[in-house]
Amino acid sequence: MLNFGPGPAAPLTVDQATAAPGAEPDFTHSNEPEPHRLRRRQILASHPEAQALAGPARMSVLFIVGLVALQLALAVGMQHAPWWLLLLTAYVVGAVVNHGLLVLIHECTHNLVWKGTRANRLLAILANVAIIFPAAMSFRKYHLLHHKYQGDLAYDADLPGPAEARLVGNSSFRKAIWMFLFLVVEAVRPMRLKTVKLWDAWTVTNALAMVGVATAVVVFAGWQALLYLVLSTFFGVGLHPVGARWIQEHFVMRPGQETYSYYGPWNRLAFNVGYHNEHHDLMTIPWTRLPRLKSLAPEMYDGLYSHGSWTRLLFRFLTDRKLTLLSRVVRTNEPVRVDAALLDPDVPEVAPALVGAGVVPRT
Repeated sequence: MLNFGPGPAAPLTVDQATAAPGAEPDFTHSNEPEPHRLRRRQILASHPEAQALAGPARMSVLFIVGLVALQLALAVGMQHAPWWLLLLTAYVVGAVVNHGLLVLIHECTHNLVWKGTRANRLLAILANVAIIFPAAMSFRKYHLLHHKYQGDLAYDADLPGPAEARLVGNSSFRKAIWMFLFLVVEAVRPMRLKTVKLWDAWTVTNALAMVGVATAVVVFAGWQALLYLVLSTFFGVGLHPVGARWIQEHFVMRPGQETYSYYGPWNRLAFNVGYHNEHHDLMTIPWTRLPRLKSLAPEMYDGLYSHGSWTRLLFRFLTDRKLTLLSRVVRTNEPVRVDAALLDPDVPEVAPALVGAGVVPRT
């Protein structure tokens, strides 16, 4: 078993053990807490000025409005387009735009677009408009759990379940299908989290709003316009260079390292979402300031393995039989449990804990 734990000279070290010959493939198991809490303390102790980077980046509102308007305009323009042009536009343009909107929903999830939870929820639903599928409020719920219980199969919906991993295996074809259908995978995966209640007033509101949007698109622009938006979302989270982001973030590429950043050119169109280690370390810093955190604390990040190409990573994932859904770290220790339904900054007694953990910023 591998034991992960931060050491004094590096953000993360590992005590390796050789797997038994002929053993069944498995996740990488860890008995240690996730590494970001310690690195957060180290950064704030060495660079207290990093705290000044926290807080909303309100310019994100302009990107939300602009990208939603662009996608709706393109959808209207696709209502009579030939099928090949619709597919090409959805893959080349629509996927990048909807991926960007998903990143902005992520910013809203951490209350990094506007002050206060309610405003960020409403802005996330607005960003959800061009994505069509109701994702904003469910993502918020499960993503906050991902940060609090990273690597815990019972609470972290970012982890593939054992059955999902076995089904996909190391086949290039099945991995390609898994990536193309990743939107469906993300919708089904939370069913594994039996203790987390999906539906609440906000998720119902989100779902009803997207039904209304889809209906309006069909009524005013036709089914082909709706198809353009649907394909843009499928491509934006799936078999596309930007879809490799989900492989980049937590698939183990170097023993002893659990989370990975990407520093390539796609960050310019993806709102710096590649700065994933930086984000996990200090979640109250918005996308506009994550590069400054890396520059401020180079000793924390320069020694970590990182990616420079999402396209290259996509092809590696599809072709490398050793890189599978089991290439993830899971925690084998039992963390202290709380009512997952209460992990929300709207709840007064829970909000201080989330702020203290760096999940959401002080408002």
